[in-house]
Amino acid sequence: MGTAAQSVVQDGEKFVQRDVRKNIYYDVSDLVMERGQGVYLYDSNGKEYIDCASATFNLILGYSNHEVLSAVKKQADSLVHVTSSFQTGPINEVVQRLVDLAPKNLTKVHPKVCSGSTANEGAIKMAQNFNGGRDVISLFRSHLGQTMMMASLSGNAFRKEPFPNLFPGGIHVPDPYCYRCFYKQKPETCNFLCVERINDFIDYGSTGKVACMVVEPISGNGGNVMPPQGYFQALKKLCDERGIALIFDEIQTGFGRTGHMFAADYYGVQPHIMTVAKGLGGTGFQIAAIMTEEKYGGLEGHHHSFTYGANVLAAAAAAKTLEIIARPGFLSNVRVVSEYIMSRLHKMKERFSFIGDVRGAGLMIGIEIVDQDGDPDVALTNKIAKSGMHYGIILRTSRYGFGNVFKIRPPLIITPDEAVKLCDQLEQCLAEVKK
Repeated sequence: MGTAAQSVVQDGEKFVQRDVRKNIYYDVSDLVMERGQGVYLYDSNGKEYIDCASATFNLILGYSNHEVLSAVKKQADSLVHVTSSFQTGPINEVVQRLVDLAPKNLTKVHPKVCSGSTANEGAIKMAQNFNGGRDVISLFRSHLGQTMMMASLSGNAFRKEPFPNLFPGGIHVPDPYCYRCFYKQKPETCNFLCVERINDFIDYGSTGKVACMVVEPISGNGGNVMPPQGYFQALKKLCDERGIALIFDEIQTGFGRTGHMFAADYYGVQPHIMTVAKGLGGTGFQIAAIMTEEKYGGLEGHHHSFTYGANVLAAAAAAKTLEIIARPGFLSNVRVVSEYIMSRLHKMKERFSFIGDVRGAGLMIGIEIVDQDGDPDVALTNKIAKSGMHYGIILRTSRYGFGNVFKIRPPLIITPDEAVKLCDQLEQCLAEVKK
């Protein structure tokens, strides 16, 4: 395995590297990654890895996409950043492309946010500003972001435990997690009880003034929970009846990840507000946006704006990214490769008893790991992820390592041949773990 770079340069005019892990606030691997290309990442020893996490689920076009990098280099020669009080060509193009690609009811774009967390907070502010509500509904296994407000609305208690002052007014409701239904129901007979019971949470657990519900259409960090078809139609109906804004956090699901442009398209529903980030940067550039219906457009700029929001350089990357994923054949390739990977995973499920469930859409796939009693096996899940590195595949697990689902989310440019290689290496990994 590679190790942290050491001092190797004696020339005083050159930067001398040393092992700085003790200076980095958070823990890091002893691996040093040197370059990436397409779906592959390479460490300092030259070992190749298929990145099944697309970095942090954001490199939908993989590493070092030459078209995006060329667009950024060209933009860097003229303008890198300017206050968002002015128009720029790249931001205007991003706004236009987003409106053209999004569900047709979403006609307003707020680009002056720079992360998924700040996009979600802005969406909540817009809902509160419009309807005067206060409370925010989210799902048990929500991730939503890392700021204090979004951590407060997260469904993971361990993310809140260190902090005494959290955002008030959060209401957590059960996920549409059919494999482990909170209400012990069966999908074919439940009549979406998990939606109907939200009325009880509102009537008995809220202030009576609910502004919005923020939901990841497919949970990112929470275990790749896949709501059944029809769930979001029922949820949208409830929100409309209650005067609640339905906000889709499409930060991980957006821009082709499900094999459709958005998960909203996959599920056939139009949310009132949608947030996007991660994949919008294509090959690693930081950009985010909020898309809303016209009626939510009244929030004054000084209530939600960030210095590096609407960054021109990142917008150049996003504009090229949106052009690429809208090309004929791009999304169909995602669906074709997904079908192959899912078929291989279902065969692995038959072979390995510790695979309890395989679920996903497009290239947003989760594999649930269980013990002999069918209960979550967190230790084995983490062992699989660790072992994956030996077999040249980078895997991420759910709930920051506290969950029992590992994820297959490679860059969307993965080819059929690379999908075969990924599955072969994963099967070897699972066979070794089983011993």
